[in-house]
Amino acid sequence: MRKLYTIGYEGADLSAFVATLKAAKTSTLLDVRELPISRRKGFSKNALKDALAEVGIDYRHERQLGSPRDMRHRLRDDWNYKRFFKDFDKHLNQQSELIEQLADELRGNVALMCFEKDHSQCHRTPVVDALAKLVNKTPVHLGVDNDKWQTQQAAHLDISQGVSAA
Repeated sequence: MRKLYTIGYEGADLSAFVATLKAAKTSTLLDVRELPISRRKGFSKNALKDALAEVGIDYRHERQLGSPRDMRHRLRDDWNYKRFFKDFDKHLNQQSELIEQLADELRGNVALMCFEKDHSQCHRTPVVDALAKLVNKTPVHLGVDNDKWQTQQAAHLDISQGVSAA
């Protein structure tokens, strides 16, 4: 593994999300949601996998690295992040064999994905930290800037529309 990233899609549109991954030269997106479904268009498993394949990024989902339903629901009810992360760490310790397998199998630049924009409030941070320890990498947390990618896309369209094939 060359580089290790995390990324959240909260508030992101799909094109900006994919552009962010491409800019980071991501080889594989590792989806660490327990349930790879979303109300946001394009972020459910199959749609996301297809969008990534179009730009040469592999998709892999690891359900066991998601935060279990009971933990998510308790957090939604009490907003107790300290307890959530304590409970999630216990869950993650039971996944050590899978994390070791991923450390051996994943190649290139890998990005772990979940929903939350703020990685400090997402279970993907302890997951990436466990993986980073095994591969001796420092994870980088990517942010999706919808405005940046929309501006660049608009500029590209303006340039390409002004070019003729004469």
